[in-house]
Amino acid sequence: MFNEDNLVQQLKTKETQAKAFEVLINTYKERLYWHVRRIVLNHNDADDVLQNTFIKIYRNIDKFKGDSKLYSWMYRIATNESLTFLKVKSKKLGINSEELQIKIAHNLQADIYFEGDEIQLKLQKAIATLPEKQKLVFNMKYFNEMKYEEISEVLETSVGALKASYHIAAKKIETYLKTN
Repeated sequence: MFNEDNLVQQLKTKETQAKAFEVLINTYKERLYWHVRRIVLNHNDADDVLQNTFIKIYRNIDKFKGDSKLYSWMYRIATNESLTFLKVKSKKLGINSEELQIKIAHNLQADIYFEGDEIQLKLQKAIATLPEKQKLVFNMKYFNEMKYEEISEVLETSVGALKASYHIAAKKIETYLKTN
């Protein structure tokens, strides 16, 4: 049985830190990868962001207070790293983040790591048109099947606001899919 509290203690203890970090990576890398991938959309970018996420987790584990689940704390770091990555990338390209998301979504077919069919591609294009917060909430709820309480911990937003964001996002996606 996996015990998060024991893992945190081992991560904060020099003698057990390396082995505990290996366990942490093996336990969470796939879920965090897909969370990051749904934000940045590109496989290579997701790998880079995931690596930065784990570096940040490793360097800051002593600052983890246990006020939330370790998983929520790591999700928050992964989310922030993803959003920062997109801001830097859009600045380099001289476009705003919404234009960048649409551009990336339209290039998904060329991504050799994209395994979705035409419907999946259309859904990703629809999601790319959403404002940042709605996109995050939709991805966490729809793809990651997270509970609103978990999303609330990650995004530090009320459950009521998250439900509204998800509902609005779902309506916008439905409209996009019907008209495109």
